[in-house]
Amino acid sequence: MADGMEPPPFDTEEDGIKDEDDLFSDAKEKPSSPSSDSQVNGASSNTADEDAKNDLEDDSDLFKGGSSEIKLDSDDEGEEKSNNGTNAEPDEASEETKKATPQIPVSEALTAKTKVSAPSLKADELGDSEDDKDVYEIEIKITDTLKMGDGMSAYVVYKITSKTSNPAYRRPESVVLRRFSDFLGIHAKLAEKHVPNGIIVPPAPEKSVIGMTKVKMSKEDTSSSDFVERRKAALERYLVRTAAHPALANDPDFIEFLEKDGDLPRSTSTSALSGAGVMRLFHKVGESLEKITLRVDENDESWGLYFHNYFCSHIPRTLSGQWNFEVEWFEEKSQQVEALDVQLRKLHTSIEILSVHRKELSLNTAQFAKSAAMLGNVEEHTALSRALSQLAETEEKIEVLHREQSDADFFLMAELMKDYVALMGAVKDVFHERIKTYKSWKDAEMTLTKKREIKAKLELQNKTDKIGQAQADITEWEQKVEKGQEDFETISKNIKKEMLRFEKMRVVDFKDKVIKYLEILMDNQEKLIKYWETFLPEAKAIA
Repeated sequence: MADGMEPPPFDTEEDGIKDEDDLFSDAKEKPSSPSSDSQVNGASSNTADEDAKNDLEDDSDLFKGGSSEIKLDSDDEGEEKSNNGTNAEPDEASEETKKATPQIPVSEALTAKTKVSAPSLKADELGDSEDDKDVYEIEIKITDTLKMGDGMSAYVVYKITSKTSNPAYRRPESVVLRRFSDFLGIHAKLAEKHVPNGIIVPPAPEKSVIGMTKVKMSKEDTSSSDFVERRKAALERYLVRTAAHPALANDPDFIEFLEKDGDLPRSTSTSALSGAGVMRLFHKVGESLEKITLRVDENDESWGLYFHNYFCSHIPRTLSGQWNFEVEWFEEKSQQVEALDVQLRKLHTSIEILSVHRKELSLNTAQFAKSAAMLGNVEEHTALSRALSQLAETEEKIEVLHREQSDADFFLMAELMKDYVALMGAVKDVFHERIKTYKSWKDAEMTLTKKREIKAKLELQNKTDKIGQAQADITEWEQKVEKGQEDFETISKNIKKEMLRFEKMRVVDFKDKVIKYLEILMDNQEKLIKYWETFLPEAKAIA
């Protein structure tokens, strides 16, 4: 290489890089001795030191730009500072301004307008949903039940009262009458529209042919029937949970259900003994078999590994880690949902048994009270007769406590577990819908591959008359593949948001119900202790 083309010496280049990159080297190091070189470059080094210190202050002072906007002084003081005129005075003015102006920490300045996201999901993945921006209050109660008709043609209607501040509703307060088939009809409409988008739609209470047949054949007033009361409470909880979801509360069909006067169009597919009901039963069996088949395919083909291999070959490497997180998240949530479903079913069975035992205890206590009262009537000993009568009265009061506690066991805890067992099914439905969306996407990709192979064969065979149609098919299926990928990404994102909402709702529901249940239990125990403390002097008075 010629001498004129040689690069500069290595030491000089290193020094240049060091001088350019290390902005604070001069500020950190001071000259050890006043040599001739330092005297020559003294002015320039001092200037560099001041520049470096200023740069360091500018970089370290994160709130320098924002502090000028927060003015606690009056306008006159600001004008006096701006009119003071030498080159040395602005530094003093800025120091005074820093002293007068309070420094606002980041946590205090931003926390007031920032919502804390759940630790299980990232904030940038969840985003701010449009549904959460406007929150409106809505109160729904089923205030009464009425039996319409006689015999097997009889049915029960439920009086629904709703109050809301949502401007999507025509009236702030509405009162309508709805029969049970209307509830099943609105649930079917909401599930058909929103479940394919990943929305968890709360399930409606199940039909009970035996319970409703007893109500139809009974000539008594059904408003006090246990079956009707339990169904009424279940329907009210269903409406409250549905109205708590912004997307479902603003649905036109749900608004019509709460506001439309008169009867709704008869839903023919809700009857259990109709042809549509039989077809619905076969459809559920088919869906169950499809879920098992897809689950087997997922295990056999190592679905998560297939996802990883496919996306790592089509997307940048930086996104493969995020996709692994997506797959792991859904696998973990699926396992949690399955485990929670099993435990909820066990707990529901145990609480139902406990409620039945308390009811039996209540009946046995009432029988014991009657026997004690009869024994007190025939007892000749005055003090003992009085004690037995007092014991009978105490047992009658205790019988009421046992009955109330049995109702609390059922309506607060057993029904809560039953509702969440059904909600676990709704969560599984949206996870299954995601798998179906993925399967449709991959089927479209396989079809697209076949279409491209057909076009390649036509080109090799030089069949130009069919190549145009083959290209049109390829374009059509490319659009379907893109649509399938968009649908899959959309439903995955919606499911993550729905699971976050569902977990928050589940914690709040369990907390409220458990606290209320414990308060009732403690109150009943306190009453029980007072009853026995009142009876104890009578027992001691027996002589």
